Amino acid sequence: MIEWTHFWVFLLLPAPYLAHRFLPPYRTTRDAVRAPFFKRLTSLTKQEAGSGSVILQRMLSQKIWLILAWVLILATIAKPNWVGEPVEQTKSARDLMIAVDLSGSMGTEDFETKSGDKISRLDAVKQVLAVFAAQRANDRLGLVVFGASPYLQVPFTEDHETWLQLLDETDVAMAGQNTMFGDAIGLAIKLFENSTVERRVLIVLTDGNDNGSRVPPIEAAKVARQKGITIYGIAIGDPETEGDDVLDMETLERVAETTRGLAFNVQDRTTLEAAYSRIDTLEPEAFETLSHRPRHSLHHYPLSVFAFLYLGLFSTMTIRAWTKDRKDDHA
Repeated sequence: MIEWTHFWVFLLLPAPYLAHRFLPPYRTTRDAVRAPFFKRLTSLTKQEAGSGSVILQRMLSQKIWLILAWVLILATIAKPNWVGEPVEQTKSARDLMIAVDLSGSMGTEDFETKSGDKISRLDAVKQVLAVFAAQRANDRLGLVVFGASPYLQVPFTEDHETWLQLLDETDVAMAGQNTMFGDAIGLAIKLFENSTVERRVLIVLTDGNDNGSRVPPIEAAKVARQKGITIYGIAIGDPETEGDDVLDMETLERVAETTRGLAFNVQDRTTLEAAYSRIDTLEPEAFETLSHRPRHSLHHYPLSVFAFLYLGLFSTMTIRAWTKDRKDDHA
């Protein structure tokens, strides 16, 4: 389909006719006869030179050319565009950051595969996250790992294959032995600052308690709420455990409650899958469909036709004049 950027330009179509009809014609004065003895001739004949006028008549072909040239000039200025069929593009409307605890206790082999084999907590998390990521095709995913300090493993991306590959490369204790839960939330908040989507979700997975973060988890959660970030907490292990690896379920619940999220306690693969399934239900895929129609300018076509006709006419007139001069020379 063709659209005109400046269609109003065609209102100028009658301008040449109106100018010819209502404006005075161009006049010029010139000698009808040019001769070095003109004054002597008039004195001998005792006649005075008079003035006359000649109106040059245009041929039909000239009129057609002028009309066509004017139409082509206006068509070029009006800038025609070829508008293609609508092209739709899907854009994520949610950024989802996953924060995974890599402290030493995540190596505990108290989870089972579907076949009954014992695997570590971290390996179970990787398997469940692989399924979870496959269900979030339209979300941008990010990955933060934390232990003694939080680290960005994967920035927000729509490339889930790379995200899963970098998740699979994580290992127990690669971020240190401690559990800096509050600092992990703080890093996630900073990473969300460049996000332009309205829906921002952080899923924190840990099996311990905060070991002295510079920003306490509750305070970090308050900042997250101000930034519009919802936090879901997943605690792995028995909350009744005592000792250094005690599971601080109360803090995790307060963090989730502060940001209008939820906290889950999982002790096996089944409950871990149920937790992610619940989050998947609470946070359905969100995406925006953007539509645009490609446009290609066609203004060079009428301009090219005008130039071609002009050069053709000019060449024809030049050849005719040259031919006439040669005939006159041989006459």
